[in-house]
Amino acid sequence: MDIAGLLYTASTWVVPVLIAITFHEAAHAYAAWRLGDDTAYVQGRVTFNPLKHVDPFGTVLLPALLLIMRAPFLFGWAKPVPVRFGRLGNPRRDMVIVAIAGPAINIVLAAVSALLFHALWLVPDAVLPWTARMLYNSILLNLVLAVFNMLPLPPLDGGRVAVGLLPDALAAPLARLEPYGMVILVGVIFILPLLGDQLGIGLDVFRWLVGTPVAWLLPFFRGLAGLG
Repeated sequence: MDIAGLLYTASTWVVPVLIAITFHEAAHAYAAWRLGDDTAYVQGRVTFNPLKHVDPFGTVLLPALLLIMRAPFLFGWAKPVPVRFGRLGNPRRDMVIVAIAGPAINIVLAAVSALLFHALWLVPDAVLPWTARMLYNSILLNLVLAVFNMLPLPPLDGGRVAVGLLPDALAAPLARLEPYGMVILVGVIFILPLLGDQLGIGLDVFRWLVGTPVAWLLPFFRGLAGLG
């Protein structure tokens, strides 16, 4: 891919990335605020201003690296919203609601992006291909973020949901994994596939855990967009 092609492709991802991560974190912050914890609200995180949520590595460098590596899809993360679960009205139940708010808004964004395909006739021909690609990338990215964040490993949203729903005997040891969760994820996403390549075996667990559910969900959203 030449520089012009790379920049064109990157431009079709910028808006979806910023909207997806901003709405995701704002949803967490809003849910926590409404359920009794105003920590994120006081810090200005109940907002659609992306500058309040951008993480230099997870929001900028990682998606750029995946783009340069020609990954089949992008993902990333924003600065985590601070939540003091003890201040929630019903900490265990409300932790689940706060956690699931982020992936839920990504599913909504994927649906909105799909429906906007039906308004493409309003777009000038000169920018029609770019707009269509941007909307499709938005569907794909939001589905990836929703599925990825629902993996049952703290500090991901799915890990918080699991801790809130599992009995104490299972929830407690899972919660203790949170300080090591990102290290585990880096190992699964980057190190295992590299090791598998060296050994000649498929160890791309991330593609299986995230790519397979996304591939299952995508036809529904393509149908919603009228793409068949």
